[in-house]
Amino acid sequence: MKTVVLQYIKKSIFAPYFKKKLRMKRINEYKKLFSVEKEMTLKQLKTTYRNLVKEWHPDKFQAGDDKALEAELMSRKVIDAYHFLVSIAPETTAANLDDYNETITSPIVDWQHKGMLLEITFLDGNTYEYFGVNKALYVKLCQSDKLTRFAKRNIFNTFTYRKIKKSEVEA
Repeated sequence: MKTVVLQYIKKSIFAPYFKKKLRMKRINEYKKLFSVEKEMTLKQLKTTYRNLVKEWHPDKFQAGDDKALEAELMSRKVIDAYHFLVSIAPETTAANLDDYNETITSPIVDWQHKGMLLEITFLDGNTYEYFGVNKALYVKLCQSDKLTRFAKRNIFNTFTYRKIKKSEVEA
C-alpha cells in the first residue's frame, strides 16, 4: 500500500517534468488564432499574420461602428499573438541557443511563479519565461540550496521558454 501511495505522489509531482508539450492556455489560444496545430515556420507565421492584419485592420471599418471596435481589439490580439509565437518558434529558439546556454550558466537572481508560468532573472540581466511549470516544481526550486543546478536539471531544457527581457548594456 505504501509503495502505491509513493508512486501516486511521484506521478502527480513529477508528471510535468516529462511532458515537454505541456502548454499554457495563452499559447493554445494564440495557436488557435493563427490556425497552428503543431509547429509552424517563421515564414508561415509571417504570411498568416499579414493575412490576419489585412482582415482585421481597423481602417477597413467606419469609425464608431461595432465592427471597428472589434477590429481594433482583434488587430491588437493578432499583433501580440504574432510576436509571442515568433518568440517561442523553434527557429528563434535555435538561433538564440548559444546566448541562452551562456545565460543559464549565470546565477539566478530572482524568480516568480504565477499560474503555470515561471519567470527567472539571471545575474547577466536576462529574464526568461518558462511555460507549464507547476507549483510543486516551483516549491522544490525555492527549497533548493543550489537554484541554478536544480533549474538546469529540471526546468531549463524541459519547458517551453522565451526571452522577455534582455540584459542592459552599460556604456
